[in-house]
Amino acid sequence: MTGNGKGQVGKGSGRAGKGSSEAAGGPPPALLATLGAACISASAVLIKLAGTGTVSAAFYRSLLALPLLAVLAVLEQRKRGPRPLRSRLGAMLAGVFLAIDLVLWNHAIADVGAGIATLLGNLQVVFVTVAAWLLFRERPGRGFFLALPVVLAGVVLVSGLADHAHGVHSTAGIEYGLGTSIACAAFLRIRRQTAATTPHVAAPLAEAWRGTTAGAAALGLVFGGWQLDIGWHAFGWLLLLAMTSGTAGWLLITSSLPRLPASLSSLLLLLQPAAAILLAAVVLGERPTPLQLAGAVLVCGGILVATRARARSSRSLSVDRRRRAAGAAAGSPGQEVSAPTGTALVRPPQL
Repeated sequence: MTGNGKGQVGKGSGRAGKGSSEAAGGPPPALLATLGAACISASAVLIKLAGTGTVSAAFYRSLLALPLLAVLAVLEQRKRGPRPLRSRLGAMLAGVFLAIDLVLWNHAIADVGAGIATLLGNLQVVFVTVAAWLLFRERPGRGFFLALPVVLAGVVLVSGLADHAHGVHSTAGIEYGLGTSIACAAFLRIRRQTAATTPHVAAPLAEAWRGTTAGAAALGLVFGGWQLDIGWHAFGWLLLLAMTSGTAGWLLITSSLPRLPASLSSLLLLLQPAAAILLAAVVLGERPTPLQLAGAVLVCGGILVATRARARSSRSLSVDRRRRAAGAAAGSPGQEVSAPTGTALVRPPQL
């Protein structure tokens, strides 16, 4: 898949937001998040049905989402005002990393299947937490260290290496899946910094997709594999993907998650890889082995524990920042106090 950060899970304000939404008569945020996860869960299946190149799929799914998002962004700008240039450029830069994410993910889909690739793509929470620890000194809680070996064991089982489910393609598929999560972690980190400055939803997404379109085209020119003539069959599936996952699913997820408690948000997002595995079995005939299913359970459980641990750690960091800011303000009345920004990052499900 996120205070205004569009890849973030809301903090304690989630309950208040939820209550205000229900009081206003709008749909419950949990329902919106579930619908968004449902829209996105078919992404890998649609990629397989399109049957086109990895770079071309990433390019067209982002390009085809732009016209509708551009209209929504203009309407949003009239209501909420323009976004700062720095935020717009930051969102486009984040989109470049999303292009890398999608191209690698498309490779993973081809190697290990739609369901397993979607599960691997959701490992970003591990890399986001590690990056926050190394770069911003946001030490993860004990739950993260307990969950990490569980997730790694699950990845080994999911890969099919234990029972030779995918043969020679397993290793490459896992590498692509892990690369997907690393690229997505970079995307989320940049997006968090740029989207948190304004209340916009559609505009940051439109800007990110512009960066993704340009990034996919650049990757195709440098490494090859970019085709403009993909045929109407592939075009139709990618158009459906752009409208469901790239537009409706993302907007539903990013508008609802900040209004939900972090624990519920992370749980709802795990419905997406589970639904992807089920859809891949029904539509594509992909049948994970019992060991792979056991690995999927381990990965989902580990991600859930790691996400909740990061949410608790972020809340503690926010409280500590508030206390330090309050103390600084009390000692120096004229000093500016910055608002806390420690919020848990949860990836909007793999697009």
